Amino acid sequence: MDEKTRLIHAGRDVQPRARTVGPAIQRGSTVLLPNSRALYEEDLGYGRAGLAAQEALCLGLAELERASDVFLYPSGLAALSGALTAVLKAGDAILVTEGAYKPTRVFCQRVLTRFGVRVEIYDARLSPDELMALVKDDTRMILLESPSSLTFEMQDVPAIAAAARTRGVLTLMDNTWAAGLYFKPLAHGVDISVQALTKYVCGHSDIFMGSAATNDRKLAAQLEASIHDFGWAVTGDAAYDMLRGLRTLPTRLARHDETARAVAGWLTAQPQVKQVLHPALPGAPSHAIWDRDYSGASGLFGFVLNPCPLDAEHAFLDALKIFGLGFSWGGFESLAIRCDPQLKSRTFVTGLEGPLFRLHIGLEQASDLIADLVAGFAALDAAS
Repeated sequence: MDEKTRLIHAGRDVQPRARTVGPAIQRGSTVLLPNSRALYEEDLGYGRAGLAAQEALCLGLAELERASDVFLYPSGLAALSGALTAVLKAGDAILVTEGAYKPTRVFCQRVLTRFGVRVEIYDARLSPDELMALVKDDTRMILLESPSSLTFEMQDVPAIAAAARTRGVLTLMDNTWAAGLYFKPLAHGVDISVQALTKYVCGHSDIFMGSAATNDRKLAAQLEASIHDFGWAVTGDAAYDMLRGLRTLPTRLARHDETARAVAGWLTAQPQVKQVLHPALPGAPSHAIWDRDYSGASGLFGFVLNPCPLDAEHAFLDALKIFGLGFSWGGFESLAIRCDPQLKSRTFVTGLEGPLFRLHIGLEQASDLIADLVAGFAALDAAS
């Protein structure tokens, strides 16, 4: 053969020399099949379906979620939108908690409605009975997120899931806050558990990915077909890095939890703070639900300041040196944001008596984070 041909094919048949603790990263869109019959008989005919690293990640997530099937998407929002479009069709209706991640609500209201799905937003504070009273003949699914994004209301997920099942209504839960570790939606009756793996499973704020998990074979077939139909895919490199984050998730999340509770407890005693919204704190709204169903908490919570001028709110955040000002979360770094601008899109009155802030507590030392907040409150007082 000519040298040009030999260079193209040299080394193609090399096999791994040894077993490593991580899976092989296979970078390939083309998959070579062993013979002609296999071209159309093998399930894996194209690299977009996922290779070794993606399969290993799905197996790990299946252990985490206690699921029979897990599917990967290129972001958390893609996992939510992908799961919804896989199941819902024109003429169906979906009940969506107003406490859901805002882009989820926007997708439902802007995209699903365009394709003939009726979308009804409900108050996250409704009891299971009150929520089920909203179910109509066309209701196909209830979308849950507990605790709520920004305002941290807890929903009685087991009761809602059980009641929905008796009515033939599916449930889908965004479980990113508990990261699949501290709450198991499928074990509590939910049909589809979705996570933004971008957050805690990744843990390093540098990969976008989402997952949808189920124990229902029919739903699994719908999810798989939808992934092929829409062309969702994640790379082997991203799956490998995500799997690396999954290995350390229990260790990291325990530290997030411990430090966050210390900071939240400290905030409850500060004169500038009206209310701390952390479900794991005794006395917090819906603490009883968290205490019954969850085995831990993440590093994300909110707090409400006493009413103060907007300039004082800005001064508080601008004085922080350790906390970064950023919207995502789940990584090793601590973050802080103002939430009131996001609450303007909500229909139901929150009942909060002052400006709302959200903190993500990273892996820093609690004493250093508290000292940073002390400086922030000093700047707030000076600007008030």
